[in-house]
Amino acid sequence: MSEIPGDLKFLKSHEWARLEGQGKVTVGISDHAQGLLGDLVYVDLPSVGDSVQAGNTCAVVESVKAASDVYSPVTGTISAVNTELSDKPETINEDAFGEGWIFVVDMDDPEELKELLDPDDYAELLEDDDH
Repeated sequence: MSEIPGDLKFLKSHEWARLEGQGKVTVGISDHAQGLLGDLVYVDLPSVGDSVQAGNTCAVVESVKAASDVYSPVTGTISAVNTELSDKPETINEDAFGEGWIFVVDMDDPEELKELLDPDDYAELLEDDDH
């Protein structure tokens, strides 16, 4: 299993969130999720300015095997999207926790981050899934 960065929070649906400061949260899917999906071939990105709700779908990643919804971990407004993924969706496979980020949300309520899993809880979730 890959190393899980300690500065991230997670949803049970395998999205990660990194607080960047100024209320911005960068979001992607975990290395575990990209491994389950296999080689990604397409990413349907949200639009800058879109309003998103915590727990709601706002993007889709597609592999040769399946399509998977990407949920926003926080409520807010999309302030950036990783347009590089349009041409190179495989970036998520190569660097899920770095260059493979999907979008940035200006969050409405920082308290929502407390609802997310910390890295240890997420690692436990993955172990439970494997049994």
